[in-house]
Amino acid sequence: MTDLAHETISIAHPDRLFIGGAWVESASARRLDLVNPATEQVFMSVLSADATDVARAVAAARQAFDQGPWPRMTPQERARVLEAWAAALTLRTRELAHCWTRQMGAPFEMAQQGTAAGIDFIGMNTALVEQIQWVREMPTVFPGSRGMLVAEPAGVVAAIAPWNGPLYLMLVKIAPALLAGCTVILKPAPETPLEAYILAECAEQAGFPPGVINLLPAETDIANELVLNPDVDKVSFTGSTAAGRKIASEVGARIGRVTLELGGKSAAIVLDDYDMGAAAQNLAYTISNLTGQFCTNLTRILVPRARKDEFVAAMTTAMRGLKVGDPYDPQTYLGPTAGKRHLDKVMSYIEKGRSEGVLAVGGGRPENLARGFYVEPTLFVDVDNSATIAREEIFGPVACVITYETLDEAIAIANDTIYGLAGSVFTNDAEAAYRVARGVRTGTMAQNGLKFDFSIGFGGFKQSGVGREGGLRGIEYYLEYKTVILDETKAA
Repeated sequence: MTDLAHETISIAHPDRLFIGGAWVESASARRLDLVNPATEQVFMSVLSADATDVARAVAAARQAFDQGPWPRMTPQERARVLEAWAAALTLRTRELAHCWTRQMGAPFEMAQQGTAAGIDFIGMNTALVEQIQWVREMPTVFPGSRGMLVAEPAGVVAAIAPWNGPLYLMLVKIAPALLAGCTVILKPAPETPLEAYILAECAEQAGFPPGVINLLPAETDIANELVLNPDVDKVSFTGSTAAGRKIASEVGARIGRVTLELGGKSAAIVLDDYDMGAAAQNLAYTISNLTGQFCTNLTRILVPRARKDEFVAAMTTAMRGLKVGDPYDPQTYLGPTAGKRHLDKVMSYIEKGRSEGVLAVGGGRPENLARGFYVEPTLFVDVDNSATIAREEIFGPVACVITYETLDEAIAIANDTIYGLAGSVFTNDAEAAYRVARGVRTGTMAQNGLKFDFSIGFGGFKQSGVGREGGLRGIEYYLEYKTVILDETKAA
């Protein structure tokens, strides 16, 4: 470990919860022990909320929405508070990056860049405040009357975030919700609560009214208490498709609102005109980024059958050249997986893959790393799209190569999945790229690399989710639209 590993993360109230604008005690005796996946050692412990705390947090958010000033402020006034919040967070950028590295092993240089991008997302939203038609004049069928379509906040939002990109994926939910005028209860993943503590501390500095932001660090079971609470108007969840199905069912039973950003098994389609070495280099880095622990990962690589050997040779060389190790080492590209349980899951898929394809590279633990939850970047070839490793989300640096003969066959293979989150087509032909992009049923499709843009919007088709996050559409998902018809002669 370098000296960077000893820099301080300062959490002011690790034994308290932020509810109703104050740091309050809990009756809960439960704790969340945070394990550094690079050292396998507990480095910090924070409070874990219980069901009683959920009820308190929901009540505070409900009161802040029903009676407080936040939903009644102008959007511009709310934007100014969010900008103050972003300024406070910016002062703690380096500390937030350390949180990501120590809780889940993200390489520190990448963590700094990702943290800055997360904070920038707040400004990306406040910049849109004038583009939203909060009150829109509309024609009406009633003569002499005035019609309006009015955008109002959706209400109390439970924001349930995952562990892989904790800061960014929390802000993707709560920044647009707050700008819209909602109040929020923030439920971070039990593995990564520290960013949420800092978000709450900076919210206190920024001057949010009491109850607008509430923090519930807790185990996964507490998320279900939030989902079931009838005073929660909307649940915004990022996580597995299995968990998303359960949440959709439970919230749907009371006709609540949901935004779900779920799993993926995205395809990279390499066309015959593209340089196989360049595609391999790009995809080796993509598959191994964040140790493969992100939902948009291009884990199904479709290549022309006649070019398979050329591609696999280049891909094998590229993957072997990626350094696995200490996330504080600037030469490291892959840190550890997030934890022992997750490493075991990834390794179980690799073992399954040995019977479903041919292992080209990786497949084990790096020999020089005796401690830490590490795995080598891994590639399987001669895989059929019906194989388990081609169907299920592994959430690790594991990919499979699938061959095709015609472009129509490649598009059909890419679509043969329950998921539809992302994808890429590697080609120098703009017309072919557009044809493939329109043919693959997925939320984002890009040319020559994995690209997604939260300033436009992000989300999935099929079982990859419901709704969109980012951009104008991301804010609109936290609004309800009300029709107002007034007598023109009596209207103020």
